[in-house]
Amino acid sequence: VQLQASGGGLVQAGGSLRLSCAASGRTFSSYALAWFRQAPGKEREFVAAITGGGGVTNYANSVKGRFTISRDNAKNTVYLQMNTLTPEDTAVYYCAAASGNYGSRLTQGYVYWGQGTQVTVSS
Repeated sequence: VQLQASGGGLVQAGGSLRLSCAASGRTFSSYALAWFRQAPGKEREFVAAITGGGGVTNYANSVKGRFTISRDNAKNTVYLQMNTLTPEDTAVYYCAAASGNYGSRLTQGYVYWGQGTQVTVSS
């Protein structure tokens, strides 16, 4: 699976961004997808995950109610809509694909990773 993330940028606190991640190489609806993020000097952390059919999602507590993960299996793309952004959301955001349909919160649950897209939130 190849993953290509896009949509990052610079936004003011309180603003919104939508990240996209286009996938290729396997039947898209057969595997879970997730977004992780990594801030400078910190470990990569889970943000959100979604199952292959899109019916089950889960979120980190820090983004629940502000971020929404979704997928369009016809377009082989997963999205992360980010609202009410804060400077603490500043990080490189990575999309990841699992080998199966379980959307783990752990990096070890994913075998394919995109290249990352920078999100910077100014105060």
